[in-house]
Amino acid sequence: MAKKVEKLGLKREKGFLYYIDKQGDVSCAKMARGGKKGGKPKKVQKVGIKKEKGFLYFLDKQGDISKAKMVNA
Repeated sequence: MAKKVEKLGLKREKGFLYYIDKQGDVSCAKMARGGKKGGKPKKVQKVGIKKEKGFLYFLDKQGDISKAKMVNA
């Protein structure tokens, strides 16, 4: 089960991949499609969250940052 870390309410654009980068900020990059290369990543919003070991951080459907415990197989 995921737990909200930060409420942002970001609106996503179609064709872009959104992720939490190493600095704890939200970044996006154009997705590669049909043989075309993707784009360079750009910062969408500076948040600066501190990541805990053993958790996966992601942008959920509401545009907020959430975390979920990773299952090591």
